[in-house]
Amino acid sequence: QFPLLSKSAVLEQLIEESSDQEESIIKLNDIPGGAKSFEMVARFCYGVKIELSAANVVHLRCASEHLQMTEEISDDNLIAQTEMFLNQVVLRNWKDSLKALETCDDLLPHAEDLQIVKRCIESLASKATTDPNLFGWPIREHGIMQSPGGSVLWNGISTGARPRNFSSDWWYDDVSSLSFPMYKRLLSGMESRRIRPEIIAGSLAYYARKYIPGLSRRNSMGTMPLAGTLSDVEQRNLLEEIDRLLPVQKGLVPTKLLLGLLKTSMILKASSTCIANLEKRVGMQLDQASLEDLLLPNYSYTMETLYNVECVHRILEHFLAMDQANGGCSPCIDDMMASPSMIPITAVAKLLDGYLAEVAPDVNLKPPKFQALASALPEYARPLDDGLYRAIDVYLKAHSWLSEGEREQLCRLMDCQKLSLEACTHAAQNERLPLRVVVQVLFFEQLQLRTSIAGCLLVSDNLEGSSRPLRSGGVAMSGEAGGWSAAVRENQVLKVGMDNMRMRLAELEKECSDMRQEIEKLGRGGGGGGKSGGGWASHVPRRFSLKMKPQMCSTQEGSVSEQQKSMSAKLDKLQAKLSKQKRQLSADA
Repeated sequence: QFPLLSKSAVLEQLIEESSDQEESIIKLNDIPGGAKSFEMVARFCYGVKIELSAANVVHLRCASEHLQMTEEISDDNLIAQTEMFLNQVVLRNWKDSLKALETCDDLLPHAEDLQIVKRCIESLASKATTDPNLFGWPIREHGIMQSPGGSVLWNGISTGARPRNFSSDWWYDDVSSLSFPMYKRLLSGMESRRIRPEIIAGSLAYYARKYIPGLSRRNSMGTMPLAGTLSDVEQRNLLEEIDRLLPVQKGLVPTKLLLGLLKTSMILKASSTCIANLEKRVGMQLDQASLEDLLLPNYSYTMETLYNVECVHRILEHFLAMDQANGGCSPCIDDMMASPSMIPITAVAKLLDGYLAEVAPDVNLKPPKFQALASALPEYARPLDDGLYRAIDVYLKAHSWLSEGEREQLCRLMDCQKLSLEACTHAAQNERLPLRVVVQVLFFEQLQLRTSIAGCLLVSDNLEGSSRPLRSGGVAMSGEAGGWSAAVRENQVLKVGMDNMRMRLAELEKECSDMRQEIEKLGRGGGGGGKSGGGWASHVPRRFSLKMKPQMCSTQEGSVSEQQKSMSAKLDKLQAKLSKQKRQLSADA
């Protein structure tokens, strides 16, 4: 017992007290580190040489403090040796400081009382916030020595090998081995040293991918080293903590990762506050999202839709609120499309149109939800409505049971004047669209063609006017004069053809007007003549498939049916003529 009491004041007192008792058994239940630590302390007391390392120095330091192994009891005692090793070896090296901090988890609160945790964190924070490339020669980092020329040294001899370049994320993988409380304190220490927020965000993203399996599977940057599997409760708590620690600035965290966190939070049933924060973060940078990541499945049993449309709607509202707060463009600005501030909102409009087309086939998606999401963006956000038209067409195809009124209400979401010529051509032949919308498309398509042709004629007139001085001056070459005369003849032929085309279009429009009047008469006749007002389309709910009243006899129904077939045939023939004329007009233009 003498070697023990000669090194420890606590053991000396316990041995003295136990000597007066019959059973001299000393129980040490509260030694930091337990039996493993006491065994190393006992070896030290008996003179066995102990090799100190980063893995055992914290255990020995806490146990020696508990046993009062001070210099007053014995020279060069264990407290002095472990303290010197910590300060001169461990805290000067990145790997050793990290290893020592990892061992502190099992030695709390003793390691905290001895300021070991604080000193390790300060050492790690100072090294992580300092660029290793700024050090002069010689530099020792991760056990590598460099010569003035930059080559790696081995025992003072140049090996010719070049050291790897250090980047700001070189420490991400190392600190991810820490428990989250220690990791959180380390980040706090780095923030106190004014480390850049994007570096903190990158470290948090790495930590989240490592310990939340759902995120690592979605990671496109390579395979992440998986740590011990956490339970669902632990993953949920970790995700909520990471959400609280993430910086709020836009663009610091990839949108793909934020959407992954949002999806995982729904699976793990995280708190509503966490989900709302993630939705707001995604909304701040929605223009950087991809369609694949935005398709969030619906994990709630109370919702019928396949995808969580309500969540995307809330994300879109956050984006629009931020856009207005940042001074979003007004639709009255003529040159707003050329403004750089329009790039985010136009990108979101394109993304939203693609999202609508993807969720449209869901038969459980009700028209009000589809309309609310499609109409959330302002009109100036879409330079063209082709994407919106495609989404509406997909929705009408998947919901064939919609009434004519519901179809017309859906089609009011798009502006026929903002459809391209290809979309107009498709819409004019689309049987799923209401007839009123088809007529509007045909009308605006004619306006587009007329505008294009007028532009061509204006250019030709300018060319003809600019050619006259050349011919009158007599300086034009004979070949050039022949070319100009040929261009003039072509322009004259084009004008004659355009006049004929205008006359033909006027005839077709008159014929279409006459057909409308006949349809109105047919609708009033089939309805008993009780209602003479209202638009012609109000009597034709589904492609002139008139619903006659039950009082009509069978002969009347047959007559009306024949008239309907005749009118439909005439209308199809008229549409074919219009399409042919438009194609000829496009070719001439």
